[in-house]
Amino acid sequence: MIHAAVKLSKSVISLSRTSLVAATSSQPLRFLHDGTNSPSSNPVAVQMINYALSHARSQKSDESYAQGMLILEQCLSTQSSESEGQFAQNSIGTVLLAMSNLLYERRSFEEAIEKLHRVQGLTRSSLGVRVAATEALVGLYLQLGQDDTSSVLADKCLDFLHKDDLRSNGGSKESLIVRAKAVKGLVELVTGNLESAESFFHGVQDIEAWNGTAVLSYGEFLHATQQFSLAKELYQNIIEGVPKNEDFSDMNTLAICNMASDEVFLAATFALGQLESHMGNFRAAEEILTKALTKTEEYFGSSHPKVGVVLTCIALMYRNKARQERSSSLLIQEGLYRRAIEFLKAPPLESKVAETKLDRGDILALARGGYAEVLCVQQNRKTEGEKMKTWAEAVWSNRRMSLTDVLDISEPSSKVPVIDVRISRVL
Repeated sequence: MIHAAVKLSKSVISLSRTSLVAATSSQPLRFLHDGTNSPSSNPVAVQMINYALSHARSQKSDESYAQGMLILEQCLSTQSSESEGQFAQNSIGTVLLAMSNLLYERRSFEEAIEKLHRVQGLTRSSLGVRVAATEALVGLYLQLGQDDTSSVLADKCLDFLHKDDLRSNGGSKESLIVRAKAVKGLVELVTGNLESAESFFHGVQDIEAWNGTAVLSYGEFLHATQQFSLAKELYQNIIEGVPKNEDFSDMNTLAICNMASDEVFLAATFALGQLESHMGNFRAAEEILTKALTKTEEYFGSSHPKVGVVLTCIALMYRNKARQERSSSLLIQEGLYRRAIEFLKAPPLESKVAETKLDRGDILALARGGYAEVLCVQQNRKTEGEKMKTWAEAVWSNRRMSLTDVLDISEPSSKVPVIDVRISRVL
């Protein structure tokens, strides 16, 4: 490992020098712009970021990610820490954003959050850099169940955007405000405030710089309020139009962690599968959710907790299908729930809920609640099922719907739950 790190460090230095020479050779240096009269980020830093991310993900191993972080640390050390100009702060900010991305992918959430807070402190960086950091922070805190912190951060983001001079961001500020409002709308969705959420989604479809994560959150609002046709159109637009690659050269389209373009694409596919199930189109739902499962396994790994989220939703789809068609799929559901609970790393049923720090608590409760129903219809396993049901109800924290509401979705008057796989929450 040490030998590999030394070798990699030398290659990074070589890459940095080669890139710098190439950028300053026969032609004047062409900086990357965000619409202002000043350069927005260092092209050498962007090249090193792309190399680091590509290398880390090439094997998706602890070693490759450690080497990717080494490249980014080397890159960060070459950025000016003394300059207070926008160019320097953008360069530092983009490197920190990339570092937080890798840390998030390795589930080192606390370290990722620390890097994102550092970006927020770069007060002279482009607005797009700080909005990307706030958007990611809100997403991570929502995933961790820290809704109040997410709400405060979203409010602060809107506040500094409204106070900032429009000219400082080359006229792109309006699209960033829409993004920030959509993030606040997502927070309101999570906390069950649908009326409040609606007010934050005004203008999402009108922004010139189309943003996948903002449109997805709006689509989920439409889905939750049973405006199925409009939601389906937005989901399909995202699947067809979201960028497939990250772009760290454009300060106004930066998106990272669970708000990155790959996550948005997966989440839109997943949401579309749920929507088809809610509309009773079970064949289409099964096909789409199977695709979502395959893509999730390819991107995150076959045993990642997000695979457990998708499996939970597929089990619920089979449950809904069986109830509407008056058929049985207990064996299929049980197998899916068991795998989901394993991948979600559920604590023992004997553990005290109040003393257990749960990641993806809503999904865990949903998986165990659904599994409990499968067990309770079997006389010899009813006791185990009742115990699991009690645990699930104690963990369930959704404010808009009870666990029973979600499991009884096939009832005509029921509310519609939407699982957001980005943040692993039930909306």
